[in-house]
Parts: sequence; structure tokens; C-alpha cells
Amino acid sequence: MIRRTAIATVQIENERVRVTEWRFAPGSQTGWHVHPTDYVVVPMSTGELLLESADGTSRNQLVAGVSYTRVAGSEHNVINDAETEFVFVEIELK
Repeated sequence: MIRRTAIATVQIENERVRVTEWRFAPGSQTGWHVHPTDYVVVPMSTGELLLESADGTSRNQLVAGVSYTRVAGSEHNVINDAETEFVFVEIELK
């Protein structure tokens, strides 16, 4: 299946952080990527995203305003396979 790419809009970029808003239309994805730094995700929507990793697939329940963090080296593809848009803000710590 060919999926559209989620829309990434960099809001802030400086020597310490990069803040990006990610908008996932239904059926869109980030594409496989590796995070070079630690990061924080702040969901702006409540819902479920599909996560593909080397270990397989999992579903992540996210709640608007409830943040989580991951360490550098995380490799995955994030997919919105729901019927509604999903939005989160990602803060990468440089």
C-alpha cells in the first residue's frame, strides 16, 4: 500500500531544540526514520497511531496534552490508519 506522507511543519529551530508540528491525514505516515536525539511528543489529538518498528507493529493510544518521551536512536514509521486527522508536536532536544 502506498501512503501519503504526513505534513511536518518546523515551528522553531535553533542550536538547542527543533519543534515540529506533525499533521497526519487519514492513511498518512512519517516514513521510516531514526531519531538522532532524545525527543518529547505532545499529542494535540486523542486517538490511536500505528507504530512499525524492527520488532513488529504496535498501536499507541495517545491523549491530547499527555506527553511522552523517547531516547535517541528510536527507529520507526508512524502511521495514522484512522479515519480522522491526528496531530502532535515533536520537540527534539539537540
